[in-house]
Amino acid sequence: MSDSPQVVLRRTASDAEKNPGATARRRRMIEVGLAILGPLVFLGLWEVCVRNDWWLDGRLISSPWEIITSERLREAEVWEAVWVTTVRMLKGFVIGTVLGLILGVAMGINRYARAALNSTLTALYTVPKIALLPVYLLLFGFDEAPRVYMIATVVFFFVWIYTMAPIMAVPMGYREAAASFNATGWQMFRHVLWPAALPQIFVGLRVSAGVAVLMVIAVELILPRDGIGYFVNRGRELGLPDNTFLGVLLAALLGIVFVGVVRQIGRWMTPWAPEDNSPGQI
Repeated sequence: MSDSPQVVLRRTASDAEKNPGATARRRRMIEVGLAILGPLVFLGLWEVCVRNDWWLDGRLISSPWEIITSERLREAEVWEAVWVTTVRMLKGFVIGTVLGLILGVAMGINRYARAALNSTLTALYTVPKIALLPVYLLLFGFDEAPRVYMIATVVFFFVWIYTMAPIMAVPMGYREAAASFNATGWQMFRHVLWPAALPQIFVGLRVSAGVAVLMVIAVELILPRDGIGYFVNRGRELGLPDNTFLGVLLAALLGIVFVGVVRQIGRWMTPWAPEDNSPGQI
């Protein structure tokens, strides 16, 4: 028997393990700081380039400071445009989300529904949605309906895909475990399929929220009657760059707020899901 001394390995707990709460708060503060710093750096570079005529012509392009301090920002017309766009976007988002969830769930859990509808919906999904606008104008007239239904159509396809795919991808082991306890079809959906798929469904809702903002501005540019898109288009027609860039800034802020709200709702409703665990998230 060897008389060599035995080596005992000891592991010292890290600071993160000793105080996980403080570590989580510190990490969150760093993330929030970086989230704020990124846009500030971008706006700062924009401001410097405009003021010094570096790559950007100050006669044609307004600086961020000029946009923020513009008198237009204080006018009721601007905020009325924001309100109109927001309401229009929310209507389309809700309609598209409800329809997308219904079809996505039905096709995710029923192979016959998937066989009957998948090829048709896939074909419609590949059609450029803006090409449907003339059809919607013929069907629904030139009032508010075609604008809302265009947004709803785009949102529907994203929600449909992001609902059907994760339900189909639920591991068979989960299903077999529930079946071994004689779970009914509703219990299987309520306690197995839906909780497993919900985090990815909210990824789709976040993507859809951003796409809804893109589509509402695009529709308002093509059918300029009111809203932020109309505000941007009028600035272009009248040669008022302040109007144009103010509208772009408002659209960006609307997108940030809306996507952030959907993201927070997703965190509340899926506390069991790892945070930001999908490369396709926004």
